[in-house]
Amino acid sequence: MMTRRIATGLVLALVILSPELARAEFVARVLIVHEGDRLTIHHQGRKDLVYLRDVDCPELKQPYGKQAKHATAAYIANREVVIRDMKRDRQGRITVDILLPDGRRIAHELVKEGLAWVQSGGSGDQALKDMEELARAAGKGLWSEPNPIPPWKWKSTKPVTRHH
Repeated sequence: MMTRRIATGLVLALVILSPELARAEFVARVLIVHEGDRLTIHHQGRKDLVYLRDVDCPELKQPYGKQAKHATAAYIANREVVIRDMKRDRQGRITVDILLPDGRRIAHELVKEGLAWVQSGGSGDQALKDMEELARAAGKGLWSEPNPIPPWKWKSTKPVTRHH
């Protein structure tokens, strides 16, 4: 607990002392983990719904969807984290990289545990792709399923329901 506070303090000091980094990185509190890759953060007096960059976790109703949400919550729920490279994607969603106090990226941890797919056409992060291959080869998480369906395909097969 104390080392986490020290790490957060060091990152805060770095951001404060280095203005050019302040634009790229900042500290925020994770308020709500909605899904493995979707959460609400609080920073600078405002709340933002953000998505993890470069990964796609299973939807809650898919196999391993709840596990992905619980894993993300275990790592970062109600904690201060470092947000890096906040920007809008082509769909207009706010995407971020989230660093854990020890410097690891939450997206990498989810992929290693078999709880997220690497998004095709992402950043080209070869380490992330390698992690997915290792998780797949080891049959971890969603890769233990015979034919895991990625969320972008799963969503397109669901019937559209309209609520009146």
